Amino acid sequence: MSLTIISSIKSHGGEQRIYSHASRATRTEMVFSAFIPNHPVGQKLPVVWYLSGLTCTHANVTEKGEYRAACAELGLIFIAPDTSPRGEGVPDDLEGAYDFGLGAGFYVDATQQPYAKNYQMCTYLEAELPDLIADHLPVDMGRQAMMGHSMGGHGALTIALRNSGRFASISAFAPIVSPLACPWGQKALAGYLGDSQGAWLAYDACALIEAGQRLPDLLVDQGTADPFLETQLKTHLLVEACRAAGQEATIRMQDGYDHSYYFISTFMAEHLAWHHSRLSGVG
Repeated sequence: MSLTIISSIKSHGGEQRIYSHASRATRTEMVFSAFIPNHPVGQKLPVVWYLSGLTCTHANVTEKGEYRAACAELGLIFIAPDTSPRGEGVPDDLEGAYDFGLGAGFYVDATQQPYAKNYQMCTYLEAELPDLIADHLPVDMGRQAMMGHSMGGHGALTIALRNSGRFASISAFAPIVSPLACPWGQKALAGYLGDSQGAWLAYDACALIEAGQRLPDLLVDQGTADPFLETQLKTHLLVEACRAAGQEATIRMQDGYDHSYYFISTFMAEHLAWHHSRLSGVG
């Protein structure tokens, strides 16, 4: 499978690229961004995957995440996929709501019609895109980390929990920690997977931890002024799940920060340095 370069711009000595490709999983054209630091020919670099939140594309973190200086210094490739399939004929929320459909794929493999045909974001991120990256970019697939924001934090946590041993470290900004326990998650999982909550458990970080799945290391930052903290994110549920299971985790409440990229960009370099220290010991 081939990649098409939409754009390539020099930044911090490396290249910020935007790619597109035809996806077998989603049956659509998919777009993602990749920052590739300057590196010797033939050298492969560790990779950090970043999953975005509701309404976002690859562009939000690419334009506002302020990660390139840190990635250039640390020698990290940074990959930012889209949050859902897109294109003519891809079904959206019937009422045009922001929390379901386009921009809100929730990183699941949908089983319900009309979404099952295209909304296969779990397969896309766990299998198809990593294989494509391994074939075309100078990535050391033995050194991977994953991070995400909000819905993307949910995606990063659950993908890592389901794929034990693939990632050296996981971090998140303001993640949805239990879709089973919040309105965003309940709407998305019912719409994509049906009403049986048994099918939802594979996409709930707290449920996966309770069932025995583990992460190698976890860092979470959550702003205390986040308007979604109490109703949607419910960070305390992750704290309780990790404590009960003995899951190592650093979960920090950051005073006065909200849900925006002002918050994310403040702590982005620290997260990347934290990932780098763990990726450096792999292999």
